[in-house]
Amino acid sequence: MGLRVLLWLNSPFCVVTIRIAGQTLSIRTIKFPLLLVLGLFLGACGWFGNDEEADEFAGLSTEEQFYRRALEQSDSQNFQGAIATYQALESRFPFGRFAAQAQIEIVYVYYRNNDLEAARAAADRFIRLHPENENVDYAHYMKGLASFNEESGMLSRFLPIDATKRDPGRARESFADFSQLLALYPDSPYAADARARMVHLRNNLAYYEIHVATYYLERRAYIAALRRAQYVVENFQGTPAVADGVAVMAESYLRLGLNDLADTSLALLRENYPDHESIGSDGEFIIRTEITNPSLLYTVSFGLLGDNRIDPPLAPTVRPRNSGSQEIINAQGEVEEAGRSWLSILTLGILG
Repeated sequence: MGLRVLLWLNSPFCVVTIRIAGQTLSIRTIKFPLLLVLGLFLGACGWFGNDEEADEFAGLSTEEQFYRRALEQSDSQNFQGAIATYQALESRFPFGRFAAQAQIEIVYVYYRNNDLEAARAAADRFIRLHPENENVDYAHYMKGLASFNEESGMLSRFLPIDATKRDPGRARESFADFSQLLALYPDSPYAADARARMVHLRNNLAYYEIHVATYYLERRAYIAALRRAQYVVENFQGTPAVADGVAVMAESYLRLGLNDLADTSLALLRENYPDHESIGSDGEFIIRTEITNPSLLYTVSFGLLGDNRIDPPLAPTVRPRNSGSQEIINAQGEVEEAGRSWLSILTLGILG
């Protein structure tokens, strides 16, 4: 892309020629307003910015001076200023002896400034550029910590928000980052804290699956609820949510009429979690008596009118001897055999 301005001294007009991708576009306009606009634009972009930057970093000439200034700003919690100084240091001395240190320290400054996305990006950049650096384990830790804090959210400090009911995307990313740290650097000084945070994240991820299973259960999607509960029992052993998963499995089996499997799940629940809230004082399983079934009136009135609860039976009152499709196939076969004559059979269906 090119820009060329042709001026005529004896004419109030000028021609602006713009070349884009080999194409030429000429615009004829008045000279003096254009010159005024160009002057103001160049002044704002160049001279003023340079003066402001010169004032900010006045007296700094060496790489070490920039680094010391950034440290002072970070210690005084002037994180915006520290970010600008670290960026200026890297742009002026990209191959200096403080360049790598500035790149890792700006991760912490971004994190303290609550710019978690920038902290993750800076940590990931440091890992790619300096895979053999002695501080690369810290970059992995800070990357996971930024996702961990974003998963918790700022509002959770002031409002009673259940993190297990939120989107688990950041929690999974944080768990993966901490797992990579433990796999690559098991002896890192940050490994113990990362391991403790992974336990918390794993419990939250398991409870999230239970919330989804309960949602399906309340809407009579029993197969989907059963699959989610089985996933928790199989993949999150050792978490408190396993007991809730077994309870959801037992109720789903009862709703589906699979009483033998329900008895197996109930025996497992009694044996391992006798104090679970779904086990009554007499040892019997306490099943839900109400299932969410929002009517159209309830939905459009935002719950002000209509009803939202029903009391369905635990299973269909009449169950087919085989699967429904198998009964249809058998019935069609019986009708077909009854309707064929001997002539049709002997002639392989050609006659009769």
